[in-house]
Amino acid sequence: MKFSIAALFLFLGLQMFAQITPTSAEKISKALLQKEQMASTSLVKNIPLQNIGPTVMSGRVVDLDVNPGNPIEFYAAYASGGLWYTNNNGTSFTPVMDNSETQNIGDIAVHWKTHTIWVGTGENNASRSSYAGIGILKSTDHGKTWQHMGLNDSHHIGRILINNKNPNEVVIGVTGHLYSANTERGIYKTSDGGKTWKKTLFVSDTAGIIDIAQTPNNFNILYASAWEKDRKAWDFLGNGNDSNIYKSTDGGTSWEKISTDASGFPTDYGVGRIGLAVYDENTVYALLDNQNHREKTEDSDKKNEELSKEDFKSMSESEFLKLDDKKLNAFLKTNNFQEKYRAENVKQMIRSGVAKPADITTCLENANTSLFDTPVIGAEVYRSDDGGKTWKKQNEDYIDGLLYSYGYYFGEIRVDPNDINKIYLGGVPIIKSVDGGKTYTSINGKNVHADHHALWMNPQKPGHLINGNDGGVNISYDDGANWIKNNSPSVGQFYAINVDNQEPYHVYGGLQDNGVWEGPHNAKEDSKWHQTGEYPWKSLMGGDGMQIAIDSRNHTTVYTGYQFGNYYRINKNTGKRYYIQPKHELGEPPYRFNWQTPILLSPHNQDILYLGGNKLHRSMNQGDDWETISPDLTHGGKKGNVAYGTLTTLSESPFSFGLLYAGSDDGLIHISKDSGANWDNISKNIDLSQFLNLKNLQNGPNLWMSRIVASKHKRERVYVSLNGYRWDDFTPYIFKSEDHGKTWTTISSGIPDSPVNVIIEDPENENLLFVGTDNGLYTSFDQGNSWEVFQNGMPNVAVHDLVIQPEAKHLLIGTHGRSIYKADISTLQKMTSELLAKDVHVFKLDDIKHSDNWGNATSTWSKPNTPGLDITFYSFKEQNFTAEIRTSEGIIVSETSVNADKGLNILSYDLTFTKEGKASYLKKNKQKLKVAKDEKTYLPKGEYTVQLKGNKNHSEATFIID
Repeated sequence: MKFSIAALFLFLGLQMFAQITPTSAEKISKALLQKEQMASTSLVKNIPLQNIGPTVMSGRVVDLDVNPGNPIEFYAAYASGGLWYTNNNGTSFTPVMDNSETQNIGDIAVHWKTHTIWVGTGENNASRSSYAGIGILKSTDHGKTWQHMGLNDSHHIGRILINNKNPNEVVIGVTGHLYSANTERGIYKTSDGGKTWKKTLFVSDTAGIIDIAQTPNNFNILYASAWEKDRKAWDFLGNGNDSNIYKSTDGGTSWEKISTDASGFPTDYGVGRIGLAVYDENTVYALLDNQNHREKTEDSDKKNEELSKEDFKSMSESEFLKLDDKKLNAFLKTNNFQEKYRAENVKQMIRSGVAKPADITTCLENANTSLFDTPVIGAEVYRSDDGGKTWKKQNEDYIDGLLYSYGYYFGEIRVDPNDINKIYLGGVPIIKSVDGGKTYTSINGKNVHADHHALWMNPQKPGHLINGNDGGVNISYDDGANWIKNNSPSVGQFYAINVDNQEPYHVYGGLQDNGVWEGPHNAKEDSKWHQTGEYPWKSLMGGDGMQIAIDSRNHTTVYTGYQFGNYYRINKNTGKRYYIQPKHELGEPPYRFNWQTPILLSPHNQDILYLGGNKLHRSMNQGDDWETISPDLTHGGKKGNVAYGTLTTLSESPFSFGLLYAGSDDGLIHISKDSGANWDNISKNIDLSQFLNLKNLQNGPNLWMSRIVASKHKRERVYVSLNGYRWDDFTPYIFKSEDHGKTWTTISSGIPDSPVNVIIEDPENENLLFVGTDNGLYTSFDQGNSWEVFQNGMPNVAVHDLVIQPEAKHLLIGTHGRSIYKADISTLQKMTSELLAKDVHVFKLDDIKHSDNWGNATSTWSKPNTPGLDITFYSFKEQNFTAEIRTSEGIIVSETSVNADKGLNILSYDLTFTKEGKASYLKKNKQKLKVAKDEKTYLPKGEYTVQLKGNKNHSEATFIID
């Protein structure tokens, strides 16, 4: 029996954590149906969520499909932001998947003659935030409606090919589960438009299909690449013996492995992801991520070079003591060693045996260096000129600076249909070769983001390129010499958001590969900034944007950073940045920092900052100095190439300084009631037996702690959410404790299966909670005993973070794919059990400032200036009401009937008289009423009452126009 190394690691991992199993496709399908039913009956289904952008930085594009007969018409597929359509060359885009059950996409294909769209859901890039899909979707009406065409358990789709001569014939490469083994992966083919599927190639339960390419004008000749991988929270094996190239000569009905030992294409364990491009029936290109380590070479001039961290690994004590002090000091300073670690001090530590030379290397080892410094071969380009029988490596030198050590994130290679020797490679930059892959030049323009995942070339106009990357869509007409940026979709992939208290308040957010941005919550998202040169959102820093903390005393002081705990204190007035990451002592193991390292400003003193590695660190002076206030609060890490055994969430009780909670990625929650002097493990008290059919777990549940919230309403109360995404476990885990974590109660019952990223508590109403999952937003009016879908205006997208601006009474929703949404929750905060029992209740109304310009336009070409009043009311059940607007004298100036849903409703009133109301008013008042240019008569200044009348009960509220 064939048993790969990756499969062995997977087996051992599952034995260690046997209590966690992937969620079945059947459960996911039921969850989607459950959510749809909940949405239709939700008490808050009429409360709108408004998208506030930003758009300029965009999000990850995974695929493009362009109309070959009309290249200004195309679709752009975003990893977690849905599918967008343009027919004006990217000047504007329209979303076409907002009514689908997911926004997660791996690949798309369009049959342009019939405008049939196929979407393979679930991103194929295998990143930390590559979300699973729900199978194959198909639309025959430009995306107005979608049919689910099966492959429910595929999770991630590599490629879709349509036979243009027979659109019912479709071949799909399924990459499969990201974090677990599964058998629904390989190549599937349909000949009846998706009614039935046949698996025509299966490699193994850990090797799926990442790419398929067809021979131009000949759908019978296809090439496919299999990719063996195994991702875990602590490790990613992106290569294996089952990574190979296959060929079909019958349109994908049967397949033959062509990357054999005799072919010249690598076949060893180091073979990683493979991208394919076909020029004709003879010539095929392959981009290989070769994960084998590079051979070491002798460098006779090494003594004259600067020191590197690798030099100290095998250096003896005597060799170290002979180092030139100036050279050693230059190295220590360049690598940000603390001031106390200067040449003479370090040499004394070596002499006295306190430290070893290798400790310097250890001190610099972290997750970032693992990404960039691992000496793998990396990108290689192979070419076959005999239909895949034999292959020859094209590049003579290493193609450095393209994939680094994370080739799993890339894999796009394209060949110009008019030039057999002209190819393009997508990686950190996008590069081009005109000599068949021997040499390269970068075509990554100044306004083009790095990290490239999609490229279309116009076969009728060489040099016309459309490119998709982590920063959106770019178009070039001169082969990459110049690029147009086409970023109007609101598709930002936020990890974290926060707000300040200035007026108007600003929203801050850290994004995947797009840095940290800040902007006013009420900024208009339109193209006016092209004229003014001022986009309302401003970039604070680059990299992968992470958590943000803003000093409540002065919003010009901001703490934020990029991946793996690289945090800064930023003075927005001066633009200066101060690096504040805590440093371990020489000779100690390095601190481990999560990709999304948690930070927290103390609510008791805004000079006090907490930062979590594997230990908790505290600064009393804004990050200038640090003290470690905990032991290792994790299981101690695991061997692998991903930082693990790290803290992921922190909280401090607003009731008591030093009442601290810390949660880790490996399943632990600790509490300290004395500012870190003592810590207790309270995760062992969480009972997961109802979910996992096991008794209490001695060391915790081994699930990622996504959020801990110390209550603002009760000192002993704390909430926690756990996330099984990295096990392909989509169970929603949320717990509440009323005794500092001694006992826990589950409060996730009623939430459809989807991993939970965040839970927050309303600052005014202790019963009001909000939860963000990988597939949407929920709210509860009873501390989690029951839940309501809260998504009016927002598609089914991953919600990563939530924050409430208390003065504005706004909920801000940070999504990982559709930027940021805002909701007025002032009425939700008033939803008590007493109010929920009422038949009808009209909420307090805002007063309005009168204007003589109502109904008038400021120019011939502008729209009339019209006022409005949103009347929010609660109805115990579906029922009809009569809504009357009365003056203080009781004159009915407007009247209408209202069909109310059960729950919250919004009646929009334009502040005008009805014909009958105007007549009644004039009959009792001699005041002259002015008719506006839009031929409507608006209410004059005065006090008015809104009354809703049902069969038995009524409710009313007043407002003033002054």
